[in-house]
Amino acid sequence: MPAIYALYVINKSGGLIYNKEFVIMASNNLNDTLRLASIWHSLHAIAAQLSPAPGCTGIELLHADTFDLHCFQTLTGTKFLMVVEPNTPDVDILLKDTIYDLYCDFVLKNPFYEVEMPIRCELFDLNLFQTINNVHRRWGLIH
Repeated sequence: MPAIYALYVINKSGGLIYNKEFVIMASNNLNDTLRLASIWHSLHAIAAQLSPAPGCTGIELLHADTFDLHCFQTLTGTKFLMVVEPNTPDVDILLKDTIYDLYCDFVLKNPFYEVEMPIRCELFDLNLFQTINNVHRRWGLIH
């Protein structure tokens, strides 16, 4: 059954600026989450440099036995990572069209938000959770 586990946002310098878990996962503490962000940022940059494909911008999808990790990198270098159940459909569309739109509307347009700093926007959190709950409800995970 498809499920969205977590969302991470990494700034262009590789710093974790946002993380939320939507489903209780294994005991990920803050240090593990920070480590994930910095390692992903480095691997993403290395993959972009080593790729034989012209125009490659880095790793977009990592398949594992128990999860898939999808990455969407914006033109400014901000990365959105979403950890989902393997073979969850339309995650790239969710990241690019919905989550990124919420980020633009409620974070970037917030006059009190400083770019590249940790995201602490209540309206972003509220709309993000509502979106994820709607997706889970559509998939039959929430009644």
